[in-house]
Amino acid sequence: MPRGQQQAAKPVEEEEVVQQEEEDEHCGPMPIEKLEGNGITAVDIKKLRESGFHTVEAVGHEIKKNLLLIKGLSEAKVDKLLAEAHKLVPMGFTTATEMHKDRGDIIQITTGSKELDKLLDGGIETGSITEIFGEFRTGKTQICHTLAVTCQLPLAQSGGEGKALYIDTEGTFRPERLLAVAERYGLNGDAVLDNVAYARAHNSDHQNQLLIDASAMMSESRFALLIIDSATALYRTDYSGRGELSARQMHLAKFMRSLQKIADEFGVAVVITNQVVAQVDGASMFTADPKKPIGGNIIAHASTTRLSLRKGRGETRICKIYDSPCLPESEATFAINADGIGDAKE
Repeated sequence: MPRGQQQAAKPVEEEEVVQQEEEDEHCGPMPIEKLEGNGITAVDIKKLRESGFHTVEAVGHEIKKNLLLIKGLSEAKVDKLLAEAHKLVPMGFTTATEMHKDRGDIIQITTGSKELDKLLDGGIETGSITEIFGEFRTGKTQICHTLAVTCQLPLAQSGGEGKALYIDTEGTFRPERLLAVAERYGLNGDAVLDNVAYARAHNSDHQNQLLIDASAMMSESRFALLIIDSATALYRTDYSGRGELSARQMHLAKFMRSLQKIADEFGVAVVITNQVVAQVDGASMFTADPKKPIGGNIIAHASTTRLSLRKGRGETRICKIYDSPCLPESEATFAINADGIGDAKE
C-alpha cells in the first residue's frame, strides 16, 4: 500500500476504535458522574453515591420524595438532578418494534440442563426476576450454585460473560460445589471463585443494605447474575404473627422493588429462591398440592417468572412453569449431579 494511503487509513482505524468504545459505553448503565455540570457539583455527586445512587438511571427512576431525604440536597437541586437525568435516560414511549428488537438482544444463562433450558426458552433471562420455590431438597440451592458458574461462561456457551453476586440468608453456600461445576465446564477453579462475590445476610434490614452495596459493585464491574437464597427466610423469623404481617409485606415489597431496579439498571439476571408453606384451611382438601410459596401477592407480582420444583425419583427433580408472561405452563425433568444441575438419565 502506498505511504499516502497508509496515512489515510490510520485515522479511519482510530475513528472506528473510538466509535466502538462509544458504543460499548452506551450499552451499559451511565455512571452518576455524567450528571456533573449545569449547576450539579462533585459534592452533590458524592452525596448521591453515599446514599446508594451510582448510575444516572438510578436517579432518573427514583421518585422525588426519596431524593429529598438525602441530606444536603435542596428541592431546587433535586428538581435539577431529575431534569438532567431525564435528558439522558429514555423515560417516554417507544414502539413495540423497538421493544421487540431490544428483547432479541436479551441474554439467557444456561441452567446446566438442556431440558430445563428448553423449558425456559434458552435459560434464565437477564434483566428480570426469576423466582424458584419448592420444599427442602428440591434443588433450589443447587440451581443457584450451578448458575453462579454458568453465568461466567462465554456467550457462545450460553453464559453471561460476567461475575455473580450471591446473598446467602440460610448459610447453605458451599464454594466446593462451584469448583465441581467449574471442572465440568473446563474453567479455572480459582478464577471462578474470585468472580463470585458472597455475602451472608443476618436480618431483613441487612438483606436490604446488601442490595445497596451490590449496586455499588455492579457500577464498577461487569456482573451477569444476582442470587438471593432465600429471599424470604429472614422475613419469616423477623416478623411473626398477623400483627406484623402488614409491616413485613411493606418491607418485602421495598426489597423486591430494589431487586427490579437492579435488574433494570444493570441488565443482570436476578434469581431468588422462596420457601413454601402448607395450607391448613378447608381449601387444602380440594387442591392436588396444598403447599404454596410464601410472600403472598407481593412476591407473586414482583417476580417475572416463577418456577415450582418438586421431587422426582432418586436424584431427579421436576420443574414447572408456575407463572410467566411469555412461557407456556409445562414441566421438565432435571437431575442433581455431583457436578451441578444436569439432564436426568433415562
